[in-house]
Amino acid sequence: MPLANMSVAKMKRAVQGVTLFAAAAYTTLLVYQTVSAQQQVAAARGWHERAPRSVSRDYDANSLGEAPRRGDAATRLHDLFISVKTTSSYHRWRLPVVLTTWFQLARDQTWFFTDVDDKEYQQKTNGHMINTNCSSSHNRKALCCKMSVEFDVFLESNKKWFCHFDDDNYVNVPRLVRLLGRYNPQLDWYLGKPSIRAPLQILDRDDSGQKISFWFATGGAGFCLSRSLALKMMPVASDGKFIGIGEKIRLPDDVTMGYIIEHLLKKPLTVIDQFHSHLEPMKFLRQETFHDQITFSYSRYSKDEMNVVKIDGFDTRIDPTRFLSIHCFLFSHFSFCPR
Repeated sequence: MPLANMSVAKMKRAVQGVTLFAAAAYTTLLVYQTVSAQQQVAAARGWHERAPRSVSRDYDANSLGEAPRRGDAATRLHDLFISVKTTSSYHRWRLPVVLTTWFQLARDQTWFFTDVDDKEYQQKTNGHMINTNCSSSHNRKALCCKMSVEFDVFLESNKKWFCHFDDDNYVNVPRLVRLLGRYNPQLDWYLGKPSIRAPLQILDRDDSGQKISFWFATGGAGFCLSRSLALKMMPVASDGKFIGIGEKIRLPDDVTMGYIIEHLLKKPLTVIDQFHSHLEPMKFLRQETFHDQITFSYSRYSKDEMNVVKIDGFDTRIDPTRFLSIHCFLFSHFSFCPR
């Protein structure tokens, strides 16, 4: 074979080899990019679906809210308006343990709604006690009156979330913030826990003889509303109209809230099992789950028996509600906690 023909043949084989190598490299790169993209998607899904974890003892109120986003929502502690319903006769019995424990984690976000002026506790709450001028009774109208004021003050605050609790609740503040970080406050969210096993049925006073049914989140466990939902409630619930709805259906404040949201606005309750009221037997909550719970409560079964969580800690004479012990279990760095 002539030398020229041999050179051309070798050159063709060299070009073919380079072409095959380039094709193989390109195919490998495509496969790698595809697998990498799938892994990134899977990782992102796993992050959004993963249950929130409570923070460690290095909790810093200013660093909260680094939870996963849903849509473009990002909730931080300062986005919350936390209201606590109380009454004058409970100021010196129930409020001290609240002010000593979880209030310290949300001092700027928490407001107390009561029925008298109290200079002592106005000072102790850093000016965050509001006299609703409602009755100190525990009847339907008085309860709806306070809830109405809570709702209106929240609307004026421009906060993203309205979270209501009672003065016998312990609130795991970091866990609450991380929960809300999973939901977009620009959408309609009603978060809480019912205390009944089936929807409540009542007579429809607008259509005689007909029954309506709806769920409601019990106020004793706490509940949260997104600003989007609260704004939709304004035409029927703001400026005292909440009281009128409660009087119309003749039911208390938390039931009235559920009636407005589920029946009138057709927005469903999203059940959060980590909210707990004194209507539950607290002893069944296991201590190893406390970091995941959002609220705790207590009540008295009898003169000699309290409905409280079982937890190691302070003597029951010092800590009958167990709130001090819960707080030190969750946040052991506080100065009053045993070392």
